[in-house]
Amino acid sequence: MIKIIGETNIDFIGRRKIAFAVSAVMVAIGLFAAIQVARGHANLAIEFTGGTMLQGAFAESVSTAELRTILADGGFQEVEIKALVARETPNSFLIRVKEDATGEARAAATLVELLHRALPDNSFEVDSMHEVGPSVGKLLASQARNAVIIAMFCILVYIWFRFDFRSGVAATISTFHDVLVVLGLLYLLNREISLLVVTGLLTLAGYSLTDTVVVFDRIRENLKQFRRRSDFGATINRSINEVLSRTIITTITTQIVVVILLIFGGEVLFDFALTLLLGFLVGTYSSWFVASPVVVEWELRKPSRFK
Repeated sequence: MIKIIGETNIDFIGRRKIAFAVSAVMVAIGLFAAIQVARGHANLAIEFTGGTMLQGAFAESVSTAELRTILADGGFQEVEIKALVARETPNSFLIRVKEDATGEARAAATLVELLHRALPDNSFEVDSMHEVGPSVGKLLASQARNAVIIAMFCILVYIWFRFDFRSGVAATISTFHDVLVVLGLLYLLNREISLLVVTGLLTLAGYSLTDTVVVFDRIRENLKQFRRRSDFGATINRSINEVLSRTIITTITTQIVVVILLIFGGEVLFDFALTLLLGFLVGTYSSWFVASPVVVEWELRKPSRFK
C-alpha cells in the first residue's frame, strides 16, 4: 500500500561470488563456534553445564565488586554477577555459578546463607532460584541440537513440496547459513549460549524461511516468462528487486520490536533479543545473496535442457 522504495535494478546475482566469499568466512566462524559449544569450551549457560542461578534484591545499596569479594572468600571463585536495572526493585542482582566452578550440585542455599552472614545489616530477598544438575544440562543440550536438526529437515521437506527440490536445498542451505553466522557472532561477542538463545535461533530459522518463500514465490511467477537459459539469472534478479521494498519494510518493523525488547526486556531477555537482532539482519541478507544465488548456480551448472 505504501511503496517507500521505488523500482530498483540492483544486480544481486552478479555479486553472488563476493557474497559467497563473505558467507564462507562467516560460516567457517560459525562452524568453529558450534564445535566449541559441543566441546563445552564456549560461554555456556547453566542449562547446559549445570549450576545455580540466583536473582534477588538487597535492602540497601551494595557494589558488584563487594559481592564478588564476599563470594570469593566463601569459595565461589568463578561467579558471574550482574546488576539489574529495575525501578520497582532497586539493588537487584543476578548471580550465576556454574557446576564446574562450585563442585556441588545445589549451591543456592549456600549462596543465600553466605550473603546473609557477610551482610547481616543488609537483608537479601530472593526473587527466583534456578538449579540444574549436570545430567539435566547434557539432556537439554542434546534436545536443543535435535530441535535445530529437525527444524532444518522440515524446512527442506516443506520447500520441496511447495516449490521443488532445488529450492528446498537452497532454503535449507540459507537457513543453516543464518544459524551458523549468528552463532559465530555470539561466540565472537562472548555472549552466553542459553536455551533462550536456542529459541532465538529457531525463531530466526522461521523468519528466514518466510522471507525466502516470498522471494521464491515471486521467482516462480516470473519464471513463467522464462524462455532461454541466459534469462534465468536476470529473472531471479528482477524477482528479488520486485519484493525488495516488502523485505526491507518487514525487516524494519520487526527490528523496531526487537530493539524495544533489547532495551527494556531486562538482562534475562537481552541475549534472546540480541540473537533476533543479528538474525533478522543476516536472514534478510541471505534471502538476497544466498538462497536465490544458490538456485542460480544449481541451474547454470546442470546439463542444459535448452536446445
